[in-house]
Amino acid sequence: MTITQQELEARLWDAANSLRGPVDPSDFKAYMFPLLFFKRLSDAWDEEHQMAVDEFGDDLDADIERDYHRFALPEGTHWNDLRKVAENVGAALQKMLQRIEEANPQTLASIFGNAAWADKESLPESNLLDLIESFNGMNLKPSEVSNDLLGAAYEYLLKQFADASGKKAGEFFTPRGIVHLLTHILDPQPGESIYDPACGSGGMLVEAVNEVVAHGGSVQEISLYGQEVSLTTSAIARMNLFLRDIEDASIVRGDTLASPRHLDPSGHLEQFDVVLANPPFSLKKWGAKDWEHDPYGRNHFGVPPAGNGDMAWIEHMLASMKPRHGRVGVVMPHGVLFRGAAEGVIRKGFLEEDLLEAVIGLPGNLFYSTSIPALLLIFRAEKTPERSGHVLFVDGQERFAKGKNQNSMSADDVAAIVGAYRTGEDPDGEGGVHVRLVSLTEIEENGFDLNIGRYVSAEAEDEVDVATALAELREAQVALRAAEVRLDERLREAGYA
Repeated sequence: MTITQQELEARLWDAANSLRGPVDPSDFKAYMFPLLFFKRLSDAWDEEHQMAVDEFGDDLDADIERDYHRFALPEGTHWNDLRKVAENVGAALQKMLQRIEEANPQTLASIFGNAAWADKESLPESNLLDLIESFNGMNLKPSEVSNDLLGAAYEYLLKQFADASGKKAGEFFTPRGIVHLLTHILDPQPGESIYDPACGSGGMLVEAVNEVVAHGGSVQEISLYGQEVSLTTSAIARMNLFLRDIEDASIVRGDTLASPRHLDPSGHLEQFDVVLANPPFSLKKWGAKDWEHDPYGRNHFGVPPAGNGDMAWIEHMLASMKPRHGRVGVVMPHGVLFRGAAEGVIRKGFLEEDLLEAVIGLPGNLFYSTSIPALLLIFRAEKTPERSGHVLFVDGQERFAKGKNQNSMSADDVAAIVGAYRTGEDPDGEGGVHVRLVSLTEIEENGFDLNIGRYVSAEAEDEVDVATALAELREAQVALRAAEVRLDERLREAGYA
């Protein structure tokens, strides 16, 4: 009998819990996802082999069989081979995974990440054996567990690991209400290219595909691109896509601001129809010293401040947007709306070029990594005539479900904000979402300040400002304490204390 979604999720979570104790929950993903992918590869290989046998029987040879397999599994690298290993299991597993990567250099290079399988201090052999045994009872053949089923289970694990990781989750997981909201607004279409320059575990790219499929398109009609600085997280993103049978994707590892990897044949930034991201907020060390002479022309609107990389992400994404039909959606802290000096120059620049279509305020406490209220900035290479010379302000801060540790956005909340964005009106007609289309003339009169409360809902202005100020104060206090500790250490080293 085919396993149900609930049964599969329960068994995978039970498997993950076999790591509990010696492995911190924030590190579960580094071990769970590679083993899940390895088991799927092996079970799929068995099913493909049986198909070849059924069709060719005794006439089957190695050349014919090769055509049946999506990925090559060298001799001795099947899941069943792992089960035969009696000692130093981690070292044996690591060699198997390396051989599989080497046998599929175009598709699986570095796909299994950099987990220290052979390090018995980090992962005791008894726990590894328990983890392997947990997977043994799962039949992950595609005929038994569909791509959609396995993809949903993968998403479930990501959410579980994010809940267990606390603030660290912000490095790889964006709350799904925000992902759904952003992809609905950007509305990717069949035949388009989609790029996430801070792709994390690939959630936004996956949801963009889901958006296309939901409107009658197919996985084969869309091209995906992403870059992620973390090796482990970029590997998780690639596995996420492969398990959903999404092969037309280029996910690369690297620092996007310092060294963008998606370039055209002439060495310029490649441009895409849809660019979307939830980049890390307010990076301190983002490479400012090289931005003034950026070889890719991403400093078109100016050079962001050295201690804050928010505007650098925006400039990178705008430079990566195709002309005419291109659009950009990015998650940002509220500070980008009103901070002055260098950021004010950049803000003025993209406003004067009429690229900013909408500013959408989000509810507070949605993120794992920070309690600071956030927003979406939506840019278009070419706006509709109705919105040309204007910016739409949408205050959706009241649309959320309160949670114990973290708030969330329901499907109805997302639909309400999307409706407000598309129509320019509160879909409920009850003030649940405050909306206003504001002329660039009025914005210029306000010194190109984009603070949402300045243009919609005086009540919202007070709430957003207070919430933002309190959150920024808390983060500043933490930074101050850390600086004081470093200063004390330096003084002691210099003999002053």
